Amino acid sequence: MLKGVKLASVLAVAAMALTACGSTASPSSSAPTSDVKVGMAYDQDGKGDGSFNDAAYAGLSKAQTDLGVQIKEVNSGSSATDASREELLTLLAQDGYNPVIAVGFAYSTALAAAATKFPDTTFAIVDSVVDAPNVGSLVFAAEQGSYLVGVVAASASKTGHIGFIGGMEIDLIKAFEAGYDQGAKSVNPNIVIDSKYMGAAGDNTAWNVPEKAKAASAGMITNGADVIYAAAGGSGLGMFQAVKAAGAGHWAIGVDSDQYNVPSLAKYKDFILTSAEKRVDTAVYDVIKGVVDGTPLTGVQNFDLAKDGVGYSTSNSAVDAYKAAADKAAADIKAGTITVNTK
Repeated sequence: MLKGVKLASVLAVAAMALTACGSTASPSSSAPTSDVKVGMAYDQDGKGDGSFNDAAYAGLSKAQTDLGVQIKEVNSGSSATDASREELLTLLAQDGYNPVIAVGFAYSTALAAAATKFPDTTFAIVDSVVDAPNVGSLVFAAEQGSYLVGVVAASASKTGHIGFIGGMEIDLIKAFEAGYDQGAKSVNPNIVIDSKYMGAAGDNTAWNVPEKAKAASAGMITNGADVIYAAAGGSGLGMFQAVKAAGAGHWAIGVDSDQYNVPSLAKYKDFILTSAEKRVDTAVYDVIKGVVDGTPLTGVQNFDLAKDGVGYSTSNSAVDAYKAAADKAAADIKAGTITVNTK
């Protein structure tokens, strides 16, 4: 619900956001076609982060190509409020977009309100749970993928000292850290693990302070860390910069997407050992296909190792030496032999 805000003014702001930031596209004449119109609301500044939002776009793009759906993309912007996010979702639903997919937990309050107003529209949210009959809550066992890269990090470390850079200090990111720590300690119980968050809970700047992440990573390297993992959104760029500056013998571990293959990070790829993958692309595609097939995904949808919802990347051949250990850990997690911590 909007409180203390004039609806007309909020709608005007949201309409401008749709006009300035949105995009529409239709598949080529030779591709499959569908009457389904998909609305995608990205977190903060949208595509180009080489991570979370780009992974969501990959799923949307695949659905456009394979299923022939029409798409509309909007960005919340870095100064978004619950009210402005709600109106972005409201405008998409009013314009007939179904499903409407919100990328990121910051949309939780807004999506809950919008879903109530449009009970016949399927909504989905990434990385949060919204309890409504027409909402699919797409959550990921990020701690499991992080466990695997923790195994890799500890196996690759020559100093017995590794690091973790987190974005906002919230339970979601703490789960990444917990899995990473546990995986590393399964290889070397005495390993030293430095940890630094870029901002407290509620501090949205935490996701886009690469200079702060660079300084924190450089400090860890000075203290002896030779492998660093970042789960920090756009701030992660600073970690890559610090590791490259440290030179040979130091490794970076990416997150969400296979960051070794992200074009904007090409200058750092020789230092990216692996990435903890969170298959947001798979989840987004599944939501869209469900609507196309007439069987919308609603309720909590947990994408874990068993569903190939998380994992680790192997694009850099340097990780080959550690694959056996990581793959065994993955098998044990799937079998229930290993239960991964979330805090």
